[in-house]
Amino acid sequence: MDDQCKDAGAPRRRVAVLVPCYNESVTVAKVVADFRRVLPGADVYVFDNGSSDGTATLAHSAGARVRNVRAQGKGHVVRRMFADVEADVYVMVDGDDTYDASTATSLVRAVLDGDDMAVGMRVATAAQAYRAGHATGNLLLTGFLSWLFGRACKDILSGYRAFSRRFVKSFPAKSEGFEIETELTVHALELQMPTSEVATPYKERPDGSVSKLSTWGDGFRILRTMLRLFSSERPIAFYGTISVATLVLAAAMGTPLVFTFLETGLVPRIPTAVVVTALVVISVLSMLVGLVVDAVTRARKEAKTLAYLRFPGPPLP
Repeated sequence: MDDQCKDAGAPRRRVAVLVPCYNESVTVAKVVADFRRVLPGADVYVFDNGSSDGTATLAHSAGARVRNVRAQGKGHVVRRMFADVEADVYVMVDGDDTYDASTATSLVRAVLDGDDMAVGMRVATAAQAYRAGHATGNLLLTGFLSWLFGRACKDILSGYRAFSRRFVKSFPAKSEGFEIETELTVHALELQMPTSEVATPYKERPDGSVSKLSTWGDGFRILRTMLRLFSSERPIAFYGTISVATLVLAAAMGTPLVFTFLETGLVPRIPTAVVVTALVVISVLSMLVGLVVDAVTRARKEAKTLAYLRFPGPPLP
């Protein structure tokens, strides 16, 4: 591990392994042991999210530093981990023993070489490891973000990542649940940080270990996250689409009324005229909202960039 923590003539780098856990008594001790073996110079932290099966006790016995997070949800746990732990390189991994610990050396090396985030890109080793619904959701969301930010990525929902200190300490976590992975990716894409993806074997859960993911529930939250990101990151496109759509609808409904009035002199029925007027108002307001939100988005990005730049980057060769 020494060559992962320092370069020749450079001070030793602190590496922290962060393991968010909720009822992972079947696997947590093995996860802690594996990462202590692969990264012997690192501190392993287990942040327990109110487990009722003795996860915290088992993690402590395995040699991890254990912290408790009361607020339920992985997003709350990640927020607490990033706030409490001080290190130069952070490795985050789920406590379900589905990720290969040996990949951690490559992830750490990528960060030491200058990446702000290195993602463990999952390669399923068994059909049961990657459920079809989750694979489809990951594909859709990955494609959406690639289009939204113009940078291709392959696995944005991976729970196995390494981060630089400047990433962790400038990350304004807002999510509560499993959509936190999407938020992590967006933070890197939004600030155009250097990132990479490292292929890693992805195993199925061992017997007795139960997934906390809900295909439909988490899928709905991911879809909601996509819409929120579209409205906040591309407000002109989002609100402009609404504006154009309502204007076209108003034109479709209003044009026959205008021709009828010109041909017969009859005043259109008031309810229809009101609807057309309302659509035109909505169209104008949508465009104005888009312009305002775009200005806010630009200011927010500037503030996040300044927060990111407060922390030094990796030493230049």
